[in-house]
Amino acid sequence: MSEASATWSSLHPDRVIAVVGPTGVGKSAAAEDLALSIGGEIVSADSMQVYRGMDIGTAKVPASERRVPYHCIDLVDPGTPYSAALYQRDSRAAIADIFVRGAVPVLAGGTGLYVRAALDKMEFPEGHAMSDVRAVLESELERVGPEAMYAMLQERDPKAAVLIHRNNTRRVLRALEMLETDGSSYAVAREHFADRVPHLQADYIGLTMDRELLYARIDARVDAMLHAGLLEEVERLLEAGYRDTLTAAQAIGYKELVPVLDGSGDLETAVAAIRQASRRYAKRQLTWFRADPRVRWIDVTELSPAGTVEAMLALLESEQAAGPA
Repeated sequence: MSEASATWSSLHPDRVIAVVGPTGVGKSAAAEDLALSIGGEIVSADSMQVYRGMDIGTAKVPASERRVPYHCIDLVDPGTPYSAALYQRDSRAAIADIFVRGAVPVLAGGTGLYVRAALDKMEFPEGHAMSDVRAVLESELERVGPEAMYAMLQERDPKAAVLIHRNNTRRVLRALEMLETDGSSYAVAREHFADRVPHLQADYIGLTMDRELLYARIDARVDAMLHAGLLEEVERLLEAGYRDTLTAAQAIGYKELVPVLDGSGDLETAVAAIRQASRRYAKRQLTWFRADPRVRWIDVTELSPAGTVEAMLALLESEQAAGPA
C-alpha cells in the first residue's frame, strides 16, 4: 500500500479514478480509503452535496472526519440554482488543480450525469445554470401552470415532448430553455447522449453488493440520519426559507420530512417513504452505471474495508496492464 501511495501519480499521470455505485453501498468510505492509499483527493459527484447546510440527509463526510481533501462539496446555498453544466466547470477545475499538485483525483458519487459531465465530452448550452431564459420560463410556469408549458413544448418540439412525461416539469423547462437559448432540441441531444467520448482519461470502479444487504444498509442509514438530527436539519433549512429546495423531487430524505414539521404527516410514514425512495434511487443508479461498459464492478458483499481497497487496487492495476482506455 505504501508503495502504491508513493508511485501511483507518477506511474498513472493525468488519469482520474471514478468510484460509482448505488446509495448505501459504501462509496464514500471506499473512495476515501483508496485516495488515502494512493495520494488522492476526493471530488464529490453528488448533486445534493453541493448545497451548504444539507449535510446529514446527503450523507456528507463531516469535515472533522475527512482524511483527505474534498472538492465540490458545499458550493452553493440551497436556494441557489445549480446544474450539471456548473458542476462540469467546478469539477474539471478541481481535477486540474489536483493534477497540478501531483495528486490523484478520485471522483466519487452516485449522480450519473455529474460523473459524465466531469469526465466525458458533454456540451451544455451557455447559461444553463440559471439563464435569463430559465427565469422567464419559470415565471411563465407560475403564471400558466405545467400543462400549458407541456403544450408549448408539444407545439415547438414535438419529438422532445414524446420523450418527456408531461409531469416532469423540470425537464419540460429544460427542453424549452434549450430551444430558446440556441435552438437546440432535447430530442437530438438525447440521441447523442449514449455516445461516451472521454474528455479525461479515467478508470471506472463500480461497487455493488447483495440486493437485500444493500436495502438493509439503506434502512440502517436512514435510521442513523434521523438519530444524527436529520429532522432538526430540515427544520433549520425550512426556517431559513429553503422550502422549494427541500421539496424538490431529488431531495430524498428532506421532502418526506417537511409534512411532519408542517403537522400534516407523521414520522413513521415519512421514514418508510424515505426508505422506499432511497431503494428506488439505488435501483436507478445501478441501471445507469451498468449501462456504461467502462465500469468494472466489485462485489463488496463479503469484503472488509481493507479488502475493498485491495480489490480496487488490483482492478486498477489490471486495467493499466491491459493498456490505455
